[in-house]
Amino acid sequence: MFSWDDSPDLNITPLVDVMLVLMAILMVTAPTITFQEQITLPQGSKTVNVTRPKTITIRMDKNKTIYFNKDIYSIDTFADDFVNISIKYDKTSDVYIRADENLQYKNVVYILKSVKSAGFKNVSLITL
Repeated sequence: MFSWDDSPDLNITPLVDVMLVLMAILMVTAPTITFQEQITLPQGSKTVNVTRPKTITIRMDKNKTIYFNKDIYSIDTFADDFVNISIKYDKTSDVYIRADENLQYKNVVYILKSVKSAGFKNVSLITL
C-alpha cells in the first residue's frame, strides 16, 4: 500500500555509471578527431636554400698525436695551429672530439679548451 508520508528514494547509481562510460568513450575518441580547415597558403620565396653547417672531427690517439682532417699536429702546437685553421670554418659548426681512453684527462680538456678559445660553441666529446 502507498502512503503519502513516505519519501521515495532516488537511485542515481545507474545514471552515474552511464555518464562515466560516456565520459571514458569521449576521452578515448577525442584525441583521434582531426579537424581540417581549408586554407590557402601564400606563395613564398623558393630561392633560399638552408644548409646545415659542416661538422668538424678532431681525434687524439694514445701517443698524444692530434688528427684534424688529413693533417697531423702535436699537442704542443695544436692550440696555435687550430686558431689559424679555424678562420676558414663557420663558428656555429658542430665540433666532435674523439680521444683515446688511455689519455690523461688534462690532455682531453686541453683540446676542448683550445677549440672553445678558437670561438666554437658546439663542442662535444664522443664516447662509445
